[in-house]
Amino acid sequence: MRGPPRERLVRPLPSGPDSTRVDRWLWAVRLTKTRADAAQACRGGHVRVNDRPAKPATVVKVGDQIRVRLHGTTRVVDVSHVIVKRVGAPTAARCYVDRTPAQPPQATAPVIRRDRGAGRPTKRDRRQLDRLRTEFPPA
Repeated sequence: MRGPPRERLVRPLPSGPDSTRVDRWLWAVRLTKTRADAAQACRGGHVRVNDRPAKPATVVKVGDQIRVRLHGTTRVVDVSHVIVKRVGAPTAARCYVDRTPAQPPQATAPVIRRDRGAGRPTKRDRRQLDRLRTEFPPA
């Protein structure tokens, strides 16, 4: 027989300094896979701290807004806790507030395919295709 459900223990955030380098913080909170990737993103102009271009050694402190372009998407996060060592994903997610705007949904129209070797579309096929195209116009 099971006992009463246990409450999840929320571990306290690790203590850290008042500020740290932006490349180290991006790596510690798991926004980049390696610290070298974070430094390269900074050197490439893909990282902005408080709407200013950031070098890898730019200082980050609580309350700063970081805008990072990674893998084709732009993430906007506010620093809520400064850490310098990499921690587990649940703990890392508590060190920032994600303010990334939601991506607009992309309309997906059905892909019209014909069997290979079916020949040219008949008049009936063309009418069906025209009906589909009016229902789902291309974006």
